[in-house]
Amino acid sequence: MANSLPYIEALSELAATSRPFVSVTMVEATGSTPQDAGSKMLVDGSGRVHGTVGGGKVEHHAIEFAKEMLNDADRSREIVDWNLQRDIGMTCGGLVKLFFEVYNRDDWHIVVFGAGHVAQALVTVLLTLDCRVTCFDPRQEWVDRLPDHDRLSKVCTDDLSAEASKLKSSDYVICMTMGHSTDRPILSTIFRDHITPAYLGVIGSRSKRGALVRELKEDGISPEAAEQFLCPIGLPIGSNQPAEIAISIAAQLIEHRDSLKNESS
Repeated sequence: MANSLPYIEALSELAATSRPFVSVTMVEATGSTPQDAGSKMLVDGSGRVHGTVGGGKVEHHAIEFAKEMLNDADRSREIVDWNLQRDIGMTCGGLVKLFFEVYNRDDWHIVVFGAGHVAQALVTVLLTLDCRVTCFDPRQEWVDRLPDHDRLSKVCTDDLSAEASKLKSSDYVICMTMGHSTDRPILSTIFRDHITPAYLGVIGSRSKRGALVRELKEDGISPEAAEQFLCPIGLPIGSNQPAEIAISIAAQLIEHRDSLKNESS
């Protein structure tokens, strides 16, 4: 991202991507300080990506503080007051007040395992919504068919279970791999690692669900845990065309998201 961009355009550009970042604003500057009030900076996991709040030690301190916030899910907005001599170790005796605000960390993240025909249609629909999408598949040719988009991460990997082990409780997860034999290891990993996604669904029929539950129990998954997924998925609308299946699944995801919001409000 070019530093020549105005701050608001740089923030908008960064917000359109999937990576979390922090906006840092110098609210007040008293005494001898390296930058005036109103200066702004954007920081992601790699460090400063735009703007400045003064350079040197105060900026380094602010960057490290922003990175700490990115790694702490309970910290989204904070105001700090720093004495440059006492808190930063600078020789000047100025005071600064900084406002830190995290973006893109708590947005709607949908993870799709599989990139086949229905997944292709589903990802296309999902990208019209206000969400981030990650799609995994071991077949490079199918991954390559997915659209290029700032809010889509396309990953070709043979180890879908390893990716499942990285899932978070806020993720909405859909399994639509080549069949139940490749869906099952993903579910086994999720249940063994005690991951409880916000939504966990598997494309298929009721008979497929029965087979998966039985095999998960045979894998050592507790009967209670083995039942904790939706299958079939999607609202009972439309035909078996991939586009209509995709719309029915997207509608169910929206319905589930909104019901969770209503429960927490």
